[in-house]
Amino acid sequence: MNLVQDIADAHPELIGWRRTLHAMPETGFEEFRTADFVDAKLKEFGIETKRGMATTGVVGTLSAGSSGKTIALRSELDAINLQEANDFAHRSTVDGKMHGCGHDGHMTMLLAAARHLARTRDFDGTVHFIFQPAEEVGNGGLRMIEDGLFEAIRPEAVYGMHNFPGIPVGQFATRPGDFMASLDAFDITIEGVGGHGAYPSKARTPILPACAIVSALNEHVASQIPSEETMSLSVAQLNAGSAINVIPASANIKGTVRSLGEAAQLEMEAAVERIAKGICGAYGVDCTVSYQRTYPRLVNAARETASAIDAAAAVVGADNVDSNGKPMMASEDFAWMLREKPGNYIAIGNGIGDKGGTFVHHPKYDFNDDILPIGASYWVSLVRRLL
Repeated sequence: MNLVQDIADAHPELIGWRRTLHAMPETGFEEFRTADFVDAKLKEFGIETKRGMATTGVVGTLSAGSSGKTIALRSELDAINLQEANDFAHRSTVDGKMHGCGHDGHMTMLLAAARHLARTRDFDGTVHFIFQPAEEVGNGGLRMIEDGLFEAIRPEAVYGMHNFPGIPVGQFATRPGDFMASLDAFDITIEGVGGHGAYPSKARTPILPACAIVSALNEHVASQIPSEETMSLSVAQLNAGSAINVIPASANIKGTVRSLGEAAQLEMEAAVERIAKGICGAYGVDCTVSYQRTYPRLVNAARETASAIDAAAAVVGADNVDSNGKPMMASEDFAWMLREKPGNYIAIGNGIGDKGGTFVHHPKYDFNDDILPIGASYWVSLVRRLL
């Protein structure tokens, strides 16, 4: 493995940064201490910073040489609303919040790369370090764009990286084209007539049509979406009633639709409302349907993906880079930045089994500190190839 030597030598220090961040998780648009930590590190490295986009966003800018070439590298700031179940010393100190997706590690890797580049300035151009709030909930990437991110900085391309449990340490995966799914959210409220549980004929239950809607939506995916279209529908909430002897007046269904194709996304957007209203009409109840496109598909540009593959191969060897990685049904708001600028999103292996294999958003997840110098070296390798 071809790690940047001073980054490898600083591994214990990087672990300290990462664990400090892990212990102080903050969720979307509330990452004030986290942003202060990042900002202080960048300034310590001699990197100028800009703050305030999307409330807590931080952007560092470093230039060297005389080239006008410019790129941007992005990390997230936020944690998730989840009670941590780990008992190690650096566990979350905030009740109900944890770094359950590894953004603590992402920040550390990008900061380590920034420090090395600031020390050596062995590139020719400008690199921007974007630390974005509210990736998990809140569309922080879109908010930064709306707040003028790409007017304040004008990169020719943008790059992101995420750890993935299940991919071995020392391996990367990416692909040109669709790499992560779009995410749509639906919310269906059914209004019936409540009543006494002993006299259901005098009420108009919303529960039966709610169950029929859930079944019909899943049947529609199985029977009406072409098999070559990769998509998933998940009903995550079905709520009604509060007592065993009272027929409720309303029921609510919430869920998501994820797709790697525009045709399937359009079909399900129309089908959710059509199915819900058709079934409610048949049962003689009313319903309202909200369908929101939350994240677009994440689409990697071909040229920038080739650069990312080369940069990763220089660190871990070509045999350890999957250049045709399997598209994922998870969603990522870095997709908004890739709609504005060409770029690439790459997966870095977090490990398998007991060492790094616990999946993200699990209460016992933890970022694998072994990969900190690998990811940081990847960022340096990428900058050296592009600038």
